[in-house]
Amino acid sequence: MKGFVCMKTWLKLVGLGWCMILLSGCAALLLGGGAALGAGSVMFVRGELRVVESTSLDSTWNASQAAMKDLQLAIVTQEKDALRARLKARGAGDKKVVLKLKNNGERSTDLRIRVGFFGDKALSQGILDAIRKHSGGKAAAN
Repeated sequence: MKGFVCMKTWLKLVGLGWCMILLSGCAALLLGGGAALGAGSVMFVRGELRVVESTSLDSTWNASQAAMKDLQLAIVTQEKDALRARLKARGAGDKKVVLKLKNNGERSTDLRIRVGFFGDKALSQGILDAIRKHSGGKAAAN
Protein backbone atom coordinates (compact mmCIF):
# COMPACT_ATOMS: atom_id res chain seq x y z
CA MET A 1 0.00 0.00 0.00
CA LYS A 2 2.86 2.38 0.82
CA GLY A 3 4.34 1.89 -2.68
CA PHE A 4 0.99 2.71 -4.26
CA VAL A 5 0.79 6.02 -2.32
CA CYS A 6 4.34 6.96 -3.36
CA MET A 7 3.56 6.19 -7.00
CA LYS A 8 0.37 8.23 -6.83
CA THR A 9 2.26 11.18 -5.33
CA TRP A 10 4.96 10.89 -7.97
CA LEU A 11 2.37 10.89 -10.79
CA LYS A 12 0.69 13.96 -9.31
CA LEU A 13 4.03 15.78 -9.22
CA VAL A 14 4.80 14.85 -12.82
CA GLY A 15 1.34 16.02 -13.89
CA LEU A 16 1.77 19.26 -11.97
CA GLY A 17 5.16 19.78 -13.60
CA TRP A 18 3.66 19.38 -17.10
CA CYS A 19 0.86 21.79 -16.24
CA MET A 20 3.39 24.37 -15.10
CA ILE A 21 5.41 23.98 -18.30
CA LEU A 22 2.37 24.19 -20.56
CA LEU A 23 0.91 27.20 -18.78
CA SER A 24 4.18 29.11 -18.45
CA GLY A 25 4.58 29.87 -22.13
CA CYS A 26 7.33 27.34 -22.73
CA ALA A 27 5.02 24.88 -24.45
CA ALA A 28 5.84 26.35 -27.83
CA LEU A 29 9.50 25.54 -27.28
CA LEU A 30 8.76 22.00 -26.16
CA LEU A 31 6.35 21.38 -29.01
CA GLY A 32 8.64 22.85 -31.67
CA GLY A 33 6.75 26.09 -32.28
CA GLY A 34 9.30 28.38 -30.67
CA ALA A 35 12.16 27.71 -33.03
CA ALA A 36 11.32 30.61 -35.32
CA LEU A 37 8.72 33.26 -35.88
CA GLY A 38 6.44 32.04 -38.62
CA ALA A 39 5.62 34.22 -41.57
CA GLY A 40 2.50 36.26 -40.96
CA SER A 41 2.89 36.24 -37.19
CA VAL A 42 3.19 39.22 -34.90
CA MET A 43 4.49 38.25 -31.48
CA PHE A 44 5.38 40.18 -28.35
CA VAL A 45 8.11 38.18 -26.62
CA ARG A 46 10.16 39.31 -23.64
CA GLY A 47 9.38 42.97 -24.23
CA GLU A 48 10.06 42.85 -27.96
CA LEU A 49 7.55 42.97 -30.81
CA ARG A 50 8.60 40.55 -33.56
CA VAL A 51 7.17 40.41 -37.06
CA VAL A 52 8.11 39.23 -40.54
CA GLU A 53 7.28 41.95 -43.08
CA SER A 54 6.62 41.23 -46.76
CA THR A 55 8.83 44.09 -47.90
CA SER A 56 12.54 44.33 -48.68
CA LEU A 57 15.10 45.41 -46.11
CA ASP A 58 15.59 48.73 -47.92
CA SER A 59 11.86 49.45 -48.04
CA THR A 60 11.40 48.55 -44.36
CA TRP A 61 14.47 50.65 -43.45
CA ASN A 62 13.18 53.73 -45.29
CA ALA A 63 9.71 53.27 -43.79
CA SER A 64 11.25 52.94 -40.30
CA GLN A 65 13.11 56.23 -40.66
CA ALA A 66 9.96 57.99 -41.90
CA ALA A 67 7.93 56.50 -39.03
CA MET A 68 10.43 57.81 -36.48
CA LYS A 69 10.03 61.29 -37.97
CA ASP A 70 6.21 61.04 -37.95
CA LEU A 71 6.21 59.92 -34.32
CA GLN A 72 8.69 62.67 -33.37
CA LEU A 73 11.25 60.15 -32.14
CA ALA A 74 14.80 61.49 -32.39
CA ILE A 75 17.11 59.05 -34.16
CA VAL A 76 20.28 58.66 -32.08
CA THR A 77 22.18 56.01 -34.06
CA GLN A 78 21.57 54.11 -37.24
CA GLU A 79 23.59 51.48 -39.05
CA LYS A 80 22.75 49.39 -42.10
CA ASP A 81 24.36 46.96 -44.50
CA ALA A 82 22.91 44.55 -47.07
CA LEU A 83 21.94 41.96 -44.42
CA ARG A 84 21.01 43.83 -41.25
CA ALA A 85 20.04 47.23 -39.95
CA ARG A 86 19.68 48.76 -36.50
CA LEU A 87 18.13 52.05 -35.49
CA LYS A 88 18.08 53.60 -32.02
CA ALA A 89 15.85 56.54 -31.17
CA ARG A 90 14.67 58.43 -28.10
CA GLY A 91 11.15 59.54 -27.36
CA ALA A 92 9.41 61.64 -24.75
CA GLY A 93 10.83 61.13 -21.28
CA ASP A 94 14.07 59.90 -22.90
CA LYS A 95 12.42 56.52 -23.60
CA LYS A 96 14.72 54.35 -25.72
CA VAL A 97 13.39 52.76 -28.94
CA VAL A 98 15.40 50.09 -30.78
CA LEU A 99 14.53 48.64 -34.18
CA LYS A 100 16.41 45.64 -35.55
CA LEU A 101 15.91 44.54 -39.14
CA LYS A 102 17.24 41.40 -40.80
CA ASN A 103 17.11 40.63 -44.51
CA ASN A 104 15.27 37.34 -45.21
CA GLY A 105 15.28 37.65 -48.98
CA GLU A 106 14.09 39.97 -51.71
CA ARG A 107 10.66 40.61 -50.16
CA SER A 108 10.95 39.50 -46.56
CA THR A 109 12.38 41.28 -43.53
CA ASP A 110 12.47 40.30 -39.87
CA LEU A 111 11.59 43.36 -37.79
CA ARG A 112 12.03 43.60 -34.02
CA ILE A 113 10.88 46.61 -32.01
CA ARG A 114 11.68 47.27 -28.34
CA VAL A 115 10.52 50.33 -26.43
CA GLY A 116 12.25 50.94 -23.09
CA PHE A 117 14.04 48.30 -21.05
CA PHE A 118 11.05 46.08 -20.32
CA GLY A 119 9.19 46.77 -23.56
CA ASP A 120 5.89 48.48 -24.24
CA LYS A 121 3.49 46.47 -26.39
CA ALA A 122 1.14 49.34 -27.23
CA LEU A 123 3.92 51.73 -28.27
CA SER A 124 5.69 48.98 -30.21
CA GLN A 125 2.46 48.25 -32.11
CA GLY A 126 2.05 51.98 -32.81
CA ILE A 127 5.55 52.09 -34.28
CA LEU A 128 4.83 49.02 -36.41
CA ASP A 129 1.63 50.65 -37.69
CA ALA A 130 3.57 53.81 -38.62
CA ILE A 131 6.21 51.73 -40.43
CA ARG A 132 3.52 49.86 -42.37
CA LYS A 133 1.89 53.15 -43.32
CA HIS A 134 5.09 54.17 -45.09
CA SER A 135 6.10 50.82 -46.54
CA GLY A 136 2.69 49.72 -47.71
CA GLY A 137 3.81 46.48 -46.12
CA LYS A 138 2.08 43.93 -44.06
CA ALA A 139 2.98 40.75 -42.30
CA ALA A 140 4.31 38.16 -44.73
CA ALA A 141 1.84 35.42 -45.61
CA ASN A 142 2.64 31.71 -45.48
